[in-house]
Amino acid sequence: MPPSGVFVHERGLCESETVGEGTRIWAYAHVMRGAVIGRDCNIGEGSFVETGAVLGDHCTVKNGVSVWDQVTCEDYVFLGPDVALTNDFLPRAAFKKDPKSEFRKTLLREGTSIGANATIVCGVTLGRHAMVGAGAVVTRDVPDFGLVAGCPARSIGWVGRYGERLAFGDDNLAQCEKTGDVYRLEDGAVIIETMGSPPTRG
Repeated sequence: MPPSGVFVHERGLCESETVGEGTRIWAYAHVMRGAVIGRDCNIGEGSFVETGAVLGDHCTVKNGVSVWDQVTCEDYVFLGPDVALTNDFLPRAAFKKDPKSEFRKTLLREGTSIGANATIVCGVTLGRHAMVGAGAVVTRDVPDFGLVAGCPARSIGWVGRYGERLAFGDDNLAQCEKTGDVYRLEDGAVIIETMGSPPTRG
């Protein structure tokens, strides 16, 4: 029985008792006992959240996504349609006495966005507000504000909190017109120099 304040579609299944208020679980989605889901999340049709998976507040899980044990999503993570997350680095149906012996943790930091049909190989960390292009295959860590695409995924630039691409000048500064944030590129990493408007959810 889900906690009060959680919407579960009549054809959805929520076995977890750790689901935050305002979260919506749609038709044919299944949230297992022991999964942890924060406030105001949206779990799309046909999605699956396994025991041991963690979703923070304000996460969006679009249709057809499975969030497995050992996967942690911080607040405001966006998982596009049919994103493939994984947790077993050496997947075999035979030979394993301990099925979890090759499980590796995957961490999606606050504000990460993953495009439709992308695959995230387990054991990586996607940095704060990183963005993964549709159909990419991510095999290594992505830095904060990093923009990656391709198979295997490679860096193609930087994005701000809003998702707009950042264009750095000779002073290594870039400003997002949408939020007013100012970013600095320093030693191959991007940091927020000054922050404008807070995140909102449409």
